[in-house]
Formats: sequence, structure tokens, C-alpha cells
Amino acid sequence: MPPQGGRIDVSVAPQDEQLRITVQDNGSGISPELLPQVFEMFKQAVRTPDRSEGGLGIGLTLVRSLVAAHGGSVAAHSDGPGKGSRFDVLLPAHHEAAPARADATASSDAPAIETARRILIVDDNADAAETLGQLLEVLGHQVQISFDGRRAIEMAAAFQPDIFILDVGLPDMNGYELARRLGDIVPPDSALFVALTGYGQEHDRVLSRAAGFDHHLVKPVDLSLLREVLNSNRA
Repeated sequence: MPPQGGRIDVSVAPQDEQLRITVQDNGSGISPELLPQVFEMFKQAVRTPDRSEGGLGIGLTLVRSLVAAHGGSVAAHSDGPGKGSRFDVLLPAHHEAAPARADATASSDAPAIETARRILIVDDNADAAETLGQLLEVLGHQVQISFDGRRAIEMAAAFQPDIFILDVGLPDMNGYELARRLGDIVPPDSALFVALTGYGQEHDRVLSRAAGFDHHLVKPVDLSLLREVLNSNRA
């Protein structure tokens, strides 16, 4: 990300039978150690203590998945920290169906379409909730998002989710109380309750189980573990 007053340049040019889209900035750059891994899920550089410069580490994985779905590829370049970054996207110049086999740049850890679930995400961190929602939609799920518990209860009655992904530290009620209330709305044993929180001590897991959660995942969650939970038989 460029600093305040920084610059982002976007250009589009033909290249053989493809279109090259280049996005370049003069921001923080990418270290040589991180560069080969930037498209991996939840992979991030070291963040400041207040997390103000960090996201979930999902965005570039989404970019790669969407580009691959259109038969293209994406690559990252940087001369190192403080020297900015460049991302090159190659897309077919003519509209055609995406190839059956993913491009070589889309490695096996790219998200794959899965059995659709109805998922309600509740998290007062709007950026985190919306980014996770985008990821789950790429995986093929139907997603709704709430930023507080009371609104989540209203939404659940109409949406009837298969899976609830709840943050614990909500502004109006904690995730434990919300899970109990939501459990009174959905039919017994019809939905999966997943706590997704920064609290991961054994005491926190005990509280989750007592509140009716089926799984307790700690941020940043491992993608393979999240997908395993979403595809469990209970859901």
C-alpha cells in the first residue's frame, strides 16, 4: 500500500493474444522472502502492533482465483521493502470459457468451488467480515454479513443459515450470548456454529463449547481447516 500522498498507476496494453493489466505503486514494497508467497492464503508481512496496516491476508488469493477463473494469470514484482510493488495480470484478449485445468500460476492451494452453504458472518470489524465473505463466495457459498448481534438475530430468522461464523468480541453482546440466542432460532442440530476469534486459550474454548459452538477457530484461521469445517456433515 502506498503512503499518504503516494501513487498508484494502472495501465492496460495488448500482449500477443492477451491483455496485460499492470498495477504499480510506490509503497512499502515486498521483501524477497515474502515475494514468492504473497498469493498464499493469510500470508502477510510483519504488521504494526495496532494492526492498522494489516488486513486478513486474503486479498491477493482472491485476485489470483478470480484471474484464473477467467483463464489468466497474475504475478507480483518488487525490488524490496520501501521500493514499491508491481502486479501484472494477463487475461485472454478474446472472450472464451476458462480452461478446464487451472493455469500453472494458480497453484493447488487456490480456493476451489465447494458445496454451497448458507453462511452468516458476524464480526464488528467490517473489513475483516467483508473480506472473509468475499472469500467464501469465491468458494461457492451464499453469504450474509452482520456487524452486530441484534442485526444478526434479525437476519438469521429469514436467512436460516447452515453455518454461523461468529466473532466473540462484539459491541452489543458477546459471541457466546449470540450463539445461545441464535440456537433458539434455528432448528436443533440443523446449523453449525463456528467461533472465529483472537482468543485461543483453553478457557476460551471451554466457554465456546458451553455456549453451543461446534468449532473454535483462532484468527488468522488456516484455510484448509476452515474448508474442512465448512464441509463437515453437520452443516
